Amino acid sequence: MSLEEKRSWIYLVVGIVGPAIYAAVVLGRAGDGALTDVAYVGPMIVTILGAIVANMVIVIATVVVSHREPQLSDERDVAYDRLGYTVGFIVMSVCTVVPLGLAMAEFDPFWIANAIYLSFCVAAVASAGAKIVFYRRGL
Repeated sequence: MSLEEKRSWIYLVVGIVGPAIYAAVVLGRAGDGALTDVAYVGPMIVTILGAIVANMVIVIATVVVSHREPQLSDERDVAYDRLGYTVGFIVMSVCTVVPLGLAMAEFDPFWIANAIYLSFCVAAVASAGAKIVFYRRGL
């Protein structure tokens, strides 16, 4: 498995685990109260930063553990990366319609912020998932 494919798997896992942890924290804080009353900004920032750091650390550890020089990307890696990001862009573009609609309807900032965060997460998972499919099945 190439380093680029491993990076896609790491990005996929972090893109699923991070939001799951965030949801558990926010739902746990809500208890029987309203979700809009939960202090969500801190956990969201910590989750986003944690996901970024976790992704970097795991990728670096993967390179170190593999005991080889990081391979230069070949044509296939470049093509899959570009197409994966295109898939992520399209998904993000479609998903942002929801927070835009929530903002226009003057919903609580909690819902708008979480819809934007969910859009980022869905786009990341779609992008990484598409790259993995390309690596497994080709174009």
